[in-house]
Amino acid sequence: MPVLLTFTGIVINKHILLAVSGGIAAYKSAELVRLLRKQGAEVRVVMTRSALQFVSPLTFQALSGNPVHSELLDAGAEHVMGHISLARWADALIIAPATANTLAKCSHGLADDLLSTLYLAATCPVYVAPAMNQAMWHKTVTQENIHKLKSHGVTVIGPEPGEQACGETGFGRMSEPAKICRCLLAESGSRCLSGLKVLISAGPTREPLDPVRYLTNRSSGKMGYALANAALNAGAKVTLVSGPVALTAPDHVDLVSVETAAQMHAAVMSKAAEHDIYIGAAAVADYSPVMREQKIKKQSEQITLTLQKTRDILAEVAQLSPRPFTVGFAAETHDLEHYAQDKLGRKNLDMIAANWVGRATGGFDSEQNALQVFWQQGQKTLAMTDKNQLAEQLIRLISERMEHKNA
Repeated sequence: MPVLLTFTGIVINKHILLAVSGGIAAYKSAELVRLLRKQGAEVRVVMTRSALQFVSPLTFQALSGNPVHSELLDAGAEHVMGHISLARWADALIIAPATANTLAKCSHGLADDLLSTLYLAATCPVYVAPAMNQAMWHKTVTQENIHKLKSHGVTVIGPEPGEQACGETGFGRMSEPAKICRCLLAESGSRCLSGLKVLISAGPTREPLDPVRYLTNRSSGKMGYALANAALNAGAKVTLVSGPVALTAPDHVDLVSVETAAQMHAAVMSKAAEHDIYIGAAAVADYSPVMREQKIKKQSEQITLTLQKTRDILAEVAQLSPRPFTVGFAAETHDLEHYAQDKLGRKNLDMIAANWVGRATGGFDSEQNALQVFWQQGQKTLAMTDKNQLAEQLIRLISERMEHKNA
């Protein structure tokens, strides 16, 4: 019988089949087994012959508590058709690391070893965590294979940018085990927004000064994009209105790209009424300059810019009738609680998530953040953590407050 797994308060069944292919990132897979077991999942491991050159099967056997499988046709195995029994046992199959060769075989339906045969035999959700040299990752044929796997329903986790074992830098590093673990368990976790439509605005806006210059801010959009992914995992249909960022939107999100505050206002207001939740995570310019028709020349010692107040997206969404459950963000350099509470009441919001900026950790350009969340007659602190995990916590809190409001 599957192990009962408690994950963020949700009891789920989870049998994880981990397939390890031959790459240096195979050492990370040992940590993935440990994390999954710590969450209560039962894990069985399959290794390719190449993977055996990087990590001993004894390592995975000790961590998983189960024998490691590596041969497609093993007369000494309990089940001669081992690939079928393993495939039927699994609640999820994760290939980590997934090398370029493994991705190519799976995408084309080849089955010449235990791993690739398991992929074809699996009827459970399949995940891959690619790991390879950055040039291999960017190769057109690799991207075609990834696209084909996604079209077959495979979930791709990563890869991440950074320094690689070969000494080069770029996309191709396997995602960290903690991220892979969260992705696997989130799929079986709370579907607290199932059937709901969520509208999220993210990133900065750019306000033109002249034909070549603009005013902007330091928002990376990472929090908004993490919220979009968390809402998807919670079962919602997500629309993401995004300012200019260097991020890739999650699959299955309806992405609307904008640049200026006026464009973001128009996009949000055209869609807000048809959504159940609006999360205003974008750093929208409060003021926009009167644009000069010609490039400003460097002549005078000083110039004067005329700034006009932009329209308040959050307040206008909150005034709709009927309106979505409206969540604002407040980035503050001082007196955080005062300004957040004032914004919550003044704009008639259902909830506001406030964070410090201009400090040593968290906020703009950071992979981590912490939030102080306020609503009428209540508040909650979400401690410093990576933005993906923080987004999951905030989505669950939004769901809880919606249920309380509608009770």
